[in-house]
Amino acid sequence: MKYAVIFALGLVFGNAASALERTPAPEGAEVYIVEPEDGAQVKSPVTVVFGLKGMGVAPAGVDKEGTGHHHLIVDAPLPPMNEGIPADENHIHFGGGQTETTVELEPGEHTLQMILGDKNHVPHEPPVTSDRITITVVE
Repeated sequence: MKYAVIFALGLVFGNAASALERTPAPEGAEVYIVEPEDGAQVKSPVTVVFGLKGMGVAPAGVDKEGTGHHHLIVDAPLPPMNEGIPADENHIHFGGGQTETTVELEPGEHTLQMILGDKNHVPHEPPVTSDRITITVVE
């Protein structure tokens, strides 16, 4: 009996965690990478400047309609859209509302992509993502 209750609670909380409510994105909202340009050869550290149209930037935790905050994805695919965006070396959060960053990258080819997250780091509905660009870091 005890294990059945624990299992049932796991299902309830597990389903709740995997079905996060997604914040609506305004029609036509766009996030993009201002620099570097796709195909650029750059030296490390690399400055990445974020762009946003049709929405505003607000820090994580701030519940204001039509806003979100940036996440930079480095050398990884987009995360699942119905979960919180991971926070690791490939998914860099800018919950303070930052609009640019400098990242250390090893020499070689790298991909960069932006995704906007809501107050809880969850992608909007529909998701607001940039094109994935490829850069080459030279020594």
